[in-house]
Amino acid sequence: LDQDKQNDQIHELLSDGIDLLVINPVDYQQIRPALEEARAAGVPVVIVDSQVSDPTLVACTIASDNYGAGVLCAEHLMRTREAACIALLEHPAAQSGVDRIQGFCDTIAGHPQYQIAGRASSDGQLELAMPALDGLLDDNPAIDVVMALNDPTALGAMAALEERHLLDRTLVYGVDGAPEAKNMISEGAMTATVAQSPIQIGQTTAKVIYQILSGEPYEAEIIVPVELITAENVSQFGADGWQ
Repeated sequence: LDQDKQNDQIHELLSDGIDLLVINPVDYQQIRPALEEARAAGVPVVIVDSQVSDPTLVACTIASDNYGAGVLCAEHLMRTREAACIALLEHPAAQSGVDRIQGFCDTIAGHPQYQIAGRASSDGQLELAMPALDGLLDDNPAIDVVMALNDPTALGAMAALEERHLLDRTLVYGVDGAPEAKNMISEGAMTATVAQSPIQIGQTTAKVIYQILSGEPYEAEIIVPVELITAENVSQFGADGWQ
C-alpha cells in the first residue's frame, strides 16, 4: 500500500531493460510518474485489476466490472429490504474501490428510504475495517447495512458487528468472491459478495501480453464480467478457491 515504493520498484525494473510491464497500481493517481517513465523508456504497460487516472499512458487496462459490482449489491439490498441505514467502507486511492462504491450509491440514489449514515476508509484491509466501522456505529447505532469495497473489508466489518452482537440484524456486502466470503455466506453470516474472476483476468492478461509483444492488434480496455453470490447460489461457486 505504498505508491512511492511501487514507483521505485517500477524504476528498478525499467532499469533492468524489461520489454513489458504489468502493474496492479496502489494509487490510481500517484502512479503517474512511473507510467510516464515507462512511456519514455518505450515499455508498454498493462494495468490489471484496477484503473489509472490517465489511461492514455498505458497500452491496456484489464479489470472487473467494478461499477457493476456496486450496482449488483445495491439491487440485491433493494430487493431484500424496504429501507436501510447504510455504512460505506471504501478505499479512495484505488479506482476499483471508488467505482464499486459509486455504482452502489448511484443505484440507491433517488430512493430516500435507503440512507447513507456514514462512510470511512479501510484501505481494503480487514484490520482497518474493524475500527472504521466501530467509529461509524458509535456515531449512528441504527446502521443495519454495510457496503464494503472488498471481501477483507467486509470480514473486518463482520468482526466489529459480532463484537456488538449486531451481525444477525445487519446485511453485509463485499466484492471479490473470496473463499472466506463464500464460506461466510454459506453459514448465513454474510449477505452477499460479487465475484471477480482472477483466473480469467490472469488468462486475459497473458493473451494481451503476447498480442502486444508480437505486434498483433489488441483491445485498450477489457472489462471482465462479475456475478452476485448469495445464499441462493453460493453452492454453485465452491468455497475452496477462486473463480
